[in-house]
Amino acid sequence: MTRPLRMAAIGIDHRHVYGMAANMVDAGADFVGWWTEGHPNTEAGFVKRFPDVPRAASGEELLADPTIDLILLSGIPRDRAGWAVKAMQAGKDVLSDKPGCTTVEQLDALKTCVADTGRIWSIDFSERFEVPAVTRAAELVAEGAIGKVVQTLGIGPHRLNRDTRPDWFFDRDAYGGIITDIGSHQIDQFLFFTGSEEAEVTLANVANYANPDDPGLQDFGEIALRSAQGHGYIRLDWYTPDALPTWGDGRLTILGTEGYIELRKYVDVGSDGTDHLVLVNGDRCEKIDASGAGMPFFARLIEDIRNRTETAMTQAHVFKVCELSLTAQAMAEARG
Repeated sequence: MTRPLRMAAIGIDHRHVYGMAANMVDAGADFVGWWTEGHPNTEAGFVKRFPDVPRAASGEELLADPTIDLILLSGIPRDRAGWAVKAMQAGKDVLSDKPGCTTVEQLDALKTCVADTGRIWSIDFSERFEVPAVTRAAELVAEGAIGKVVQTLGIGPHRLNRDTRPDWFFDRDAYGGIITDIGSHQIDQFLFFTGSEEAEVTLANVANYANPDDPGLQDFGEIALRSAQGHGYIRLDWYTPDALPTWGDGRLTILGTEGYIELRKYVDVGSDGTDHLVLVNGDRCEKIDASGAGMPFFARLIEDIRNRTETAMTQAHVFKVCELSLTAQAMAEARG
């Protein structure tokens, strides 16, 4: 492939599609079409950002176009795996919003399809791939700045924004549960920073403490993970207060044998800007502005599509994140 990569979007029900598409365009992809079922409340914002990208008559029309290389998926979560299978069977690679699947049966179908077609099925774990501070943290860890990583502590607080949420947001089967959904971000980061290819879920809980009139919503979740390389703890919630100037105070602490890194990704109360990184080791104790560290995932994905390589993220890693997310979700719900 010597021409620019051509991509299309199927499903724009989640606003994550804005960042997915914009970052792929910034990396050099041509955005040539989109389609979604009905008219979700994300449509106006999507069209405002991409006014020159035409809407197709159907998703099948986009899949039938032999010049399209990559399909972006950000529809209702329970529908994403089905479209991914159709796209790969049509010869396309896929970049899905998280969660890429909501059931074990869907994950099994995706694994079979990848094996049969040789296509790439990737997920934009935006809390890693769209956060420059995580890019800088990865560089520091690779440089040995904190020794061997032995634990990650990830928190994923989110604002509910009830008035903007569609009905499917409150439907457990539609979004897959809080761990399957937003917990996948932190599971991804645990595996990545500890260098783990396998892991065990040792604790998992979900609850609805603040929204009793929405029994399908899980507004709290927690997970503990263990691997041969290290340990992880994750907390998730939909409790971000209105006074916070952004949707959530997402943080990640990476503990090493010779120091630690703390990421205050989206806000650090009392300081301006985003992407605050704290590094403490035997020689340094400092706060670093990591906002200029870049987001290399999207350019790497384009090269992987061109060269059939795995530099952005391995397929095995994507599958393992989904497997652990689904396992933890089932464990939490079995506990009641």
